[in-house]
Amino acid sequence: MPLRNKLTSNESVVCVIGLGYVGLPLAEAFSKTLKVIGFDIDSERLKKVSKNQSNQNLTFTDNAEAIRQADFIVICVPTPVTASREPDLSYVRQAATLAGRNMKKDSVVILESTVYPGVTEEVIRPILEKESGLSCGADFKLAYSPERINPGDREHSLEKIIKIVAGMDEPVTELVADLYRKVTPFIFKAKDIKTAEAAKVIENIQRDLNIALANELAIIFQKIGLNTRDVFEAASTKWNFHRYNPGLVGGYCIPVVPYYLVYKAREAGYHPQVILAGRMINDAMPGQVAAITIKALNNMGKVLKGSRVLVMGLTYKENVADARETPAKALIKELKEYGVEISGFEPQLDTDDLKKEFDIELCHDLEQVKKTRVDAVILTVAHTAFRQLSLRDLKAIQNHDPILVDIPGVFNADEARQAGFFYRTL
Repeated sequence: MPLRNKLTSNESVVCVIGLGYVGLPLAEAFSKTLKVIGFDIDSERLKKVSKNQSNQNLTFTDNAEAIRQADFIVICVPTPVTASREPDLSYVRQAATLAGRNMKKDSVVILESTVYPGVTEEVIRPILEKESGLSCGADFKLAYSPERINPGDREHSLEKIIKIVAGMDEPVTELVADLYRKVTPFIFKAKDIKTAEAAKVIENIQRDLNIALANELAIIFQKIGLNTRDVFEAASTKWNFHRYNPGLVGGYCIPVVPYYLVYKAREAGYHPQVILAGRMINDAMPGQVAAITIKALNNMGKVLKGSRVLVMGLTYKENVADARETPAKALIKELKEYGVEISGFEPQLDTDDLKKEFDIELCHDLEQVKKTRVDAVILTVAHTAFRQLSLRDLKAIQNHDPILVDIPGVFNADEARQAGFFYRTL
């Protein structure tokens, strides 16, 4: 049966390679109408996602031979950077190798991972052809559809977002568009694969630069005695002012993706300046927050060495249970250089999970902190659980002359100072 007919009659099989925060929701969404194979090489991950799984259309496996059943193979694997901040395509290459060795003729391979323009056709395609012995175009098709999963964001869930799709030619683009219409009615067909790859990259770069501008303005305003949020509130009254709040930047996308385009630009003979300037500013923000905290301790007459600081919020963003790629690590490292004793509190994760990521004292709750008390509190992210706390709650866990470094601005500055806090924010 022709693939389009199989898709129309919901008889197509989809294999999603990589069951992380992108692949798993996608596999679950496709399984509402199609048979889906969720593939991952991480056995622990498979155990976790298989627990309490009763969907008859969705099966999880680490057996690569299962890929042979798929009409559509969707690659959703990480694309980090190396220590020298160059693209690390090892996961993409590995996934393409597995797909190539096990794909059947006439299948369609779709990359969702964030990459620089050219990876799908110049990196993935040769691997697939080599490993499968098939010819792209004649024996299998190739496409790209960038992921837009935003962890913790219910407003922009998979079924509500616009999905960009691009195939190696117009018929493939139409076929892949029909596939993704199984999960969302909002489809945008990009001109070609490289255009789609570039679009995804600049989505993240634009946000990185906007946050970097907000961070630099916050640093300037702090030095000249202005409240950043008061300035932004006033500026926001103009119709074309776009407000971004200062803060720490972490995660798998924003701090990483700019280096993918930088790599491609340098390959083309151009050295980006604005993109790298934004990265430099955002990378320096943990040090900026550490400096604010140290100055606060000094201003309150507290001896730095041995001072106890509680970092509240160890995940990379609010209301997300993931502490990998979190800026809290860099912040803690900066503080430790001053001889400060650090403890951490993260309501989104169990302390056992956090121990894998942090070499600090971890608190189960604020009642535990009360027993020893701290000299300062740094609030790094605006978890809902933190927004439900009162200033009295934070004062109860501190020694005399309480300090609150409120990065996301959860609390009102005037109210905090009236409550007796030495209050600082960006």
